[in-house]
Amino acid sequence: MFVGMVSALDEGYLHYPAIIQQALRYLRAQDFTKMPDGTYTVDGTEIKASVQRYMTKPAAECRPESHQKFVDIQFIAEGEECMGWCPLSPSLTVSEPYDAQKDVGFFEKLVPDSDVVLSPGAFAVLHPEDVHRPKGAVDGKPVHVTKVVVKIPVDAL
Repeated sequence: MFVGMVSALDEGYLHYPAIIQQALRYLRAQDFTKMPDGTYTVDGTEIKASVQRYMTKPAAECRPESHQKFVDIQFIAEGEECMGWCPLSPSLTVSEPYDAQKDVGFFEKLVPDSDVVLSPGAFAVLHPEDVHRPKGAVDGKPVHVTKVVVKIPVDAL
């Protein structure tokens, strides 16, 4: 996983793969607070961006997950959330096996459990080896979030 701010794209993200740079530029250029929820195609490519709104919740109510076919870029447009993270490892206990059609598998808990707070303009790039627990409330205080989840096919990297 790597995290950053879209406001700093011109200051050091040039070493990222071109398709990730393209997705980050797209995130920087949009005002997602004014866009309806739904899925959007990024610049006519295979990249998809899903705008979603929800209330964050206690970490204990959030499910750790991972993907195999897509790299996620999770971007906060409004609000803030605490995202848990750990590397994919044999130490994890599967709670729901990987579903290839949905491209998601779930785990009981993160081992070890590390957290990062994502605020407006922040993004996290999550590869298949990154188990993450989205939608967590910062300091246990639920807030409204507008988030965009960008899906980039792994084979496009």
